[in-house]
Amino acid sequence: MNATPPAKKEKSPPDDVEAGYAKKAEAARGKKKMSEKLTAVGAISSAIGTEVQKVIIGKAHVIDNVMVNILSNGNLLFEDYPGLAKTLMTNTFADALGCDFKRVQFTPDLLPADITGTNIYDAKKGEFTFKPGPIFCNLLLADEINRAPPKTQAALLEAMQEKQVTIGTVTHKLPSPFIVMATQNPVEQEGTYPLPEAQLDRFMFKMSVGYPDRADEDEILARRIVRKKDAVDVDVITDPARVVAMQQACEDVYVDPAVRMYMVEIVARTREDPRVLVGSSPRGSQALLKTSRAAAALRGRDFVTPDEIKAVAPIAISHRLILKPEHQIKGLETQEVVTDILRQVPVPTV
Repeated sequence: MNATPPAKKEKSPPDDVEAGYAKKAEAARGKKKMSEKLTAVGAISSAIGTEVQKVIIGKAHVIDNVMVNILSNGNLLFEDYPGLAKTLMTNTFADALGCDFKRVQFTPDLLPADITGTNIYDAKKGEFTFKPGPIFCNLLLADEINRAPPKTQAALLEAMQEKQVTIGTVTHKLPSPFIVMATQNPVEQEGTYPLPEAQLDRFMFKMSVGYPDRADEDEILARRIVRKKDAVDVDVITDPARVVAMQQACEDVYVDPAVRMYMVEIVARTREDPRVLVGSSPRGSQALLKTSRAAAALRGRDFVTPDEIKAVAPIAISHRLILKPEHQIKGLETQEVVTDILRQVPVPTV
């Protein structure tokens, strides 16, 4: 399996294109200066990425994709082979972000209450009290999510979309930020429960890590020899409150109406493509909006260009499509369909 294409450090837009969108963003702001919080997003994100790269070697573009997902306050699904640092990357991000991290290993006998928590009878008080489950954290790793039955998978739906959990008749708010990072293995499908489309649609990104090349793998071994231990020390760069502020700062990123219509056209064409049985819902266009804003903020800019949209579209849209059976049999991938659409849709000009 190839690594997910980068959501950052793709070909930069020409200076005149970027300058044109910068002028429009400046006109939209009026006399206001670019938000200081937005200016800081790029610097803090870069520092977080540097810390993660102490542990994850040779995957800068994957780290950038994860950071875009975090800034978008979205959920992330890793689909890749065992041993490619999916779990390690999630844990390392939690350390660098200064966020509360919990890991749940999904198994066939896992129950919904094992994740969300349950009401337990307190004999001293003579009443039921709520005992929170591991879902009450900032960053939840749902490891091998497709090994749990649908009833348990469904326990995450409300939490992923509405950031809350309902036990009985009582609704409990989850801490902010709350992000689910899930993993699944594309091989060994026996005894697994494929995620339903309703749940796949709630993941902002679906991506892979990919194998390291020879030089990177040699560097992994060299660093391990120098460290003399498995664990890597990671500095805490930020905290949950600051992460929320960074997410809110991305709301100030300017999106030109022409760029907005470019997003709409891409998503609309997934519904019209003759190879596609079910196209993307409006949740897909919202994912393009949020992640392209985050990608722009990651670069320290307060405006979105079409290049950001092209970069995030394959991993933000592809998993929302269902191909017709005859094309599935031929081995067509949904990412190929999205790539074709990106080639066909006219790019807006300044």
